[in-house]
Amino acid sequence: MKIQEEKDRQKQLLKDFKLKEKQNFLNSLPFQTGKFQDLFDFLNERLEEDECDDTLRLTTEYLRENGLYSEKAIDFLQQHGGYCDCEVLNNVEEKFEGL
Repeated sequence: MKIQEEKDRQKQLLKDFKLKEKQNFLNSLPFQTGKFQDLFDFLNERLEEDECDDTLRLTTEYLRENGLYSEKAIDFLQQHGGYCDCEVLNNVEEKFEGL
């Protein structure tokens, strides 16, 4: 019986940790999650037309057009693996899966 109680306690600790991690991520966002999805959709569409030029040119375009451009936004993207447009689409977007 004690073994099952310990397993249950460990599962709860892991669940609590994941929930706190998710909340910390959401609190770190420089703008609303819906705008991130719009950014990913924009990049997906534009990168079908043009190849990534290893810059944040399209991302910056989207952010400026939507009044979201800031150093904090760029820092956030880079901290999560988005150093160019295709990396924003591939690396940053995956961080939003399951939110």
